[in-house]
Amino acid sequence: MNRLYHFPLSPFSRKVRLSLAEKRIEVELIEERYWEQDSDFLHRNPAGKVPVLRLSNRMLSESAAICEYLEDTHPNPPLMPRDADARYEVRRLVGWFDDKFYRECTEKLLGERVFRKVKGTGYPDSTNVKAGSRAMRFHLDYMTKLLEHRRWLAGNEMTLADFAAAAQLSCLDYISDVDWNRSEVVKDWYAKIKSRPAFRSLLADQVPGFLPPSHYANLDF
Repeated sequence: MNRLYHFPLSPFSRKVRLSLAEKRIEVELIEERYWEQDSDFLHRNPAGKVPVLRLSNRMLSESAAICEYLEDTHPNPPLMPRDADARYEVRRLVGWFDDKFYRECTEKLLGERVFRKVKGTGYPDSTNVKAGSRAMRFHLDYMTKLLEHRRWLAGNEMTLADFAAAAQLSCLDYISDVDWNRSEVVKDWYAKIKSRPAFRSLLADQVPGFLPPSHYANLDF
């Protein structure tokens, strides 16, 4: 049985889950409290991070590498374009959301509001929360500029860039930290992507002690 070791509000786990679901690769989801550094989990991934995918007796780690591996081994439906320039743009945006967006928004907002409580490391730092909220406005505006000229983030076809962005935003939407009224085009893009069958399991996630807002699983907001 294929297995994905993940945490429900890990955006990197969610990106891999979306890719797996879009390509119709069935996996068993195993929730992993990776910060506890369990010896069995460290054996699977010495880096001590999720996601980790066991696929056909192979143990795969690092979300970007996993998604590219899935693209190479299960090319249909494609999440990467064939053209070199278009592939570059997808990889650039995946890096943007995995790195810049995560550091400036997700890590500060989700880290303070959820993971401090889950890990038992104290109360939220309001300075980080405010910084994350400010950065979120910048990122939503940047996405707006992209989507005003493109159907999807990297072009006219849905790609891994859209999954990378949606994975981050869906985690923050779970805790009501996305101002969907700031950009109608971003809101429409998100409604379109979360209506895909691949998104269903994410919308069903529940984290004990944290209830999502009523609009979270509503396809029409």
